[in-house]
Amino acid sequence: MIPFEYRRAATAHDAVATVSARPDAAYLGGGTNLVDHMKLGVTGPRLLVDVSRLPLAEVEETADGGLRIGAAVRNSDLAAHPLVRTRYPALSRALLAGASGQLRNLATTAGNLLQRTRCPYFQDVTTPCNKREPGSGCSAIGGYVRYHAILGASEQCVATHPSDMAVAMTMLDARVVVQDVDGTKRIPIADFYRLPGDRPDLDTVLSHGQLITGVELPAPPTGARSTYRKVRDRASYAFALVSVAAELVLESGEIASARIALGGVAHKPWRAEQAEAALEGAKASEEMFVRAVRAELAHARPLDGNEFKVELAQRTLVATLRTLTEGTRR
Repeated sequence: MIPFEYRRAATAHDAVATVSARPDAAYLGGGTNLVDHMKLGVTGPRLLVDVSRLPLAEVEETADGGLRIGAAVRNSDLAAHPLVRTRYPALSRALLAGASGQLRNLATTAGNLLQRTRCPYFQDVTTPCNKREPGSGCSAIGGYVRYHAILGASEQCVATHPSDMAVAMTMLDARVVVQDVDGTKRIPIADFYRLPGDRPDLDTVLSHGQLITGVELPAPPTGARSTYRKVRDRASYAFALVSVAAELVLESGEIASARIALGGVAHKPWRAEQAEAALEGAKASEEMFVRAVRAELAHARPLDGNEFKVELAQRTLVATLRTLTEGTRR
């Protein structure tokens, strides 16, 4: 048994002040990731500040037609929300593809965003892991790498980000609303996550004590079609080998705009900027889809043991684009 203190925060300001003052403190939301890692000995905060009961569990429409999602909104509730299902179907489908029903009923929006980027070696404290103990080495390199990165990895870490929801939110250009001792900040999700580089122990740009209070989504473009596709080893409770969140706006058979993010391929949700640039302004066709995907994956660097993920990512993205353009291509 590892002893720790527990406090329930009365306000977001109280929570931020408490955690900021204690380097050994951590926020507790749904606890589906943090508590597991405490049990495994991966992490050991001496103070848990419970923020799950703060008034941050609302989903509200914004004046410009977007959506404001509270940090404490449960994943199941967010997936089922009428505005999410109708305006952001890719987000709803991504949430439903994650974990199990029991975990979705407990997991929160902020907690989902803050899942540790990890692999089996990170959770096995008997093995070296640079994410867990910087400088100790990466056991995955030369080991079991079926689920590991093909883009943006480094010699320090080849783990992939586990969240489905974060992939959809990356595609949707979400902004993460953060509170700290100096006030409120809004961080574009494209800038929120980090690639491993030489600091794989840092998953996000948040500093100690900063608290996520919500997420803001812009209004979807007129005529947008979006979806989420996940490929995994079993039908539920499995991380993605490859996933795709995509949104297209079509005008007279041409792709007026494209937003794409990939999951299961990098240390963070991967915004497919090369594919987007190739698609925008082009005719929607199978040939064009393949060309765009190849441009995105041209710099993929698979490991010995997960080479199949390059082909799998290509096929998954092409299939997703095909689905979004059915009935519009000639």
